Amino acid sequence: MRRVVVTGLGAVTPIGIGVEEFWQGIKDEKIGFAPITAFDASEYKCKLAAEVKGFDPAQYMDKKSARRMEQFAQFAVAAAGEAMRDAALDMEKEDAFRVGCSVGCGIGSLQATEREHSRLLEKGPNRIAPLLVPMMISNMAAGNVSIMYGLKGKSLNVVTACATGTNSIGEAFRSIQYGDAEVMLAGGTESAVTPIGIAGFTSLTALTSSDDPQRCSIPFDKDRSGFVMGEGAGVVVLEELEHAKKRGARIYAEVVGYGCTSDAYHITSPAEDGSGAAQAMLYAVQDAGISPEDIAYINAHGTSTHHNDLFETRAIKRAFGEHAYNIKINSTKSMIGHLLGAAGAVEFITCVKEMEEGFIHRTVGLQESEEELDLDYCKQPYHEELTYALSNSLGFGGHNASILIKKYTE
Repeated sequence: MRRVVVTGLGAVTPIGIGVEEFWQGIKDEKIGFAPITAFDASEYKCKLAAEVKGFDPAQYMDKKSARRMEQFAQFAVAAAGEAMRDAALDMEKEDAFRVGCSVGCGIGSLQATEREHSRLLEKGPNRIAPLLVPMMISNMAAGNVSIMYGLKGKSLNVVTACATGTNSIGEAFRSIQYGDAEVMLAGGTESAVTPIGIAGFTSLTALTSSDDPQRCSIPFDKDRSGFVMGEGAGVVVLEELEHAKKRGARIYAEVVGYGCTSDAYHITSPAEDGSGAAQAMLYAVQDAGISPEDIAYINAHGTSTHHNDLFETRAIKRAFGEHAYNIKINSTKSMIGHLLGAAGAVEFITCVKEMEEGFIHRTVGLQESEEELDLDYCKQPYHEELTYALSNSLGFGGHNASILIKKYTE
């Protein structure tokens, strides 16, 4: 198998646009939760979201391109551009057919769907925007990234709900391992803070109805009551090791393991015994050729819903046994909410930065857990060197994905 390394990072998040601002927000324990501004949510049970603030597409693309992209695609293009600049990836020096794209989106554009449905009802079928379909469909994140930056290799849109970002990076990892590409831009994007998005997740009882920004997204806390909808994008540059070394690229970390399973249990609830998620973690560990005892840190899916946090805890105990009590576990969603298809990608970037700086962030807002939630969920930050970081994502439909990175050594 060919070795795969991380050479570039790009992010658009509720606590900062760009990796530097995002990471500083993480270290400062900044929270991105505030009253919804995208629409009037006064009659909705859920009134808070983690929206991206101050995003201007004109900073990342020309006006014509921006008009032909919905926000989820704009976020992806912005994050991908940052990742490419960070990696100093010059497409004029690359074989474009060996540079691919695996940028997923869980939903696509609810904004376009809502807007054009209203037009359909008010003005009839002949007034629908000609570009509705290519602006609405979720693969246009990958499509627009590929077009914008001239990536002619493999182009994927993985859609596995909340596991999309992690699966997208994992499939890019596999693509390079098996020789399908030398370089892959990989990650996820989402922008679903819309009336139907918020109403739909609220009807599912997945969203918190808390109106307190300090106590709305509190993973692993006994008072957790649902997740907070977030938005944004995370894109990374993955590269075959020798290719990266040949061009003198900076190497952040090495991707060494990837595991996926299906709960085959329920359309929204994880398996109650955690067996599916546990096996995904073990597959990632086995893929890396290490033992479970080598894992000292997990960036959990940690959504702040009752079922997820409880069943993910059971999964960690099932996978690691007594060693689970030695593992530091945190949830980045405690600051940025749930970015759905982008969540796993932004959390992957968090793992890379934590490994780079020897810093494990606190699960912000966590005060007290119930009896069965008795692991170390990082009520305080830790300063310690990490050799491995494991990131989990669990999606509606029973999708489980875990990806494992390692501190890079020759």
